Amino acid sequence: MTLLALGINHKTAPVSLRERVTFSPDTIGLALDNLLQQPLVRGGVVLSTCNRTELYLSVEQQDNLKEQLIDWLCTYHQLNPDELSTSLYWHLGNEAVSHLMRVASGLDSLVLGEPQILGQVKKAFAESQNYHFLSGSSLSNELERLFQKSFSVAKRVRTETEIGANAVSVAFAACTLARQIFESLSQLNILLVGAGETIELVARHLKEHRANHIMIANRTRERASVLAREVNAEVISLAEIDTRLAEADIVISSTASPLPIIGKGMVERALKLRRNKPMLLIDIAVPRDIEPDVEKLSDVYLYSVDDLQTIIQQNLAQRKAAAVVAEDIVQQESLHFMDWLRSQGAVNTIREYREQAEKIRAEMAAKALMSIRQGADAEQIINQLTHQLTNRLIHPPTKSLQQAASDGDLERLNLLRDSLGLDNK
Repeated sequence: MTLLALGINHKTAPVSLRERVTFSPDTIGLALDNLLQQPLVRGGVVLSTCNRTELYLSVEQQDNLKEQLIDWLCTYHQLNPDELSTSLYWHLGNEAVSHLMRVASGLDSLVLGEPQILGQVKKAFAESQNYHFLSGSSLSNELERLFQKSFSVAKRVRTETEIGANAVSVAFAACTLARQIFESLSQLNILLVGAGETIELVARHLKEHRANHIMIANRTRERASVLAREVNAEVISLAEIDTRLAEADIVISSTASPLPIIGKGMVERALKLRRNKPMLLIDIAVPRDIEPDVEKLSDVYLYSVDDLQTIIQQNLAQRKAAAVVAEDIVQQESLHFMDWLRSQGAVNTIREYREQAEKIRAEMAAKALMSIRQGADAEQIINQLTHQLTNRLIHPPTKSLQQAASDGDLERLNLLRDSLGLDNK
């Protein structure tokens, strides 16, 4: 049995190609069913995200296996092999093992160390388990053990390194900055200006950090309402910012407006109503949503997208340093897993050897008992049984010993003698 990984990701292909190779959640079961019908495929997990599509398989090795699986992937997605082949990567054995561990740990992600991928890998594994259960089969022991091991490796990487400790996205950096300035977000009022992708991420991060009082101001209420329902926020219009700004302890803004939305005078009026209680304003829009002169006001902390980028670059450098340690962990764990995998080969061989010996014993015992029941001399039958059983059991190793001696292969001869419990002197 061989473990392999076949895939395409953000490093090897543009999004225009990646989107043609994705498996939607409602087609994963069908894809697995189709995949497991391929010759010599014994188990599989399909991982499909916006940045990667990967097949993790346990297979019986054969010469044209790679070509067969690429052909299956192209046929399933109605692609020409020439379009896909140069963008695919192929890992066998230890390479496949270490690749999955790196993926689960966030070491192969577009954003180094991002935590979402582990959840996506777990979901792909659970979907495969569910498919096998419903189809009355079971995921191969080797593949199941690999995924469980990868989850524990990812946890170890998170625990023993700082790879996920620092913000490396603008949205996350904005939230991290807010949490550094304010000890807790649960009692603060937060105003988000805009409802685009960046503000969506900010809102979700804030909710994860127990922000309970969020307002979302946007040009169109409909778009803001969708996000507001998700994070339990209040929706206001852009025109209402002037009258509601004084309520906000934190303002995070990201719109596509060509002109500033929040001016110096607006903030001055809000500060008077707040009796100079400090405000944190984070402007992550380009062009800016908040007039730069706001920074001159007392009791206001204004950060621009450039300030956040400086934080991000520092944090990314720290993540890269942590990744070196994480790579060492993956290497150690993949070698341990391969040791276990090789031991399984010995276990299977021992089981097969025992089953073979038991089959011979049962067969000859049945013949002996039949002869005794038919009146043959019991002592003679027992002697005959032990003689024949000995000959049957020692015949294969005897042939191997003779062949090793004939070939002059002393290393093999000594190995055989050792395995048979003979003195090699």
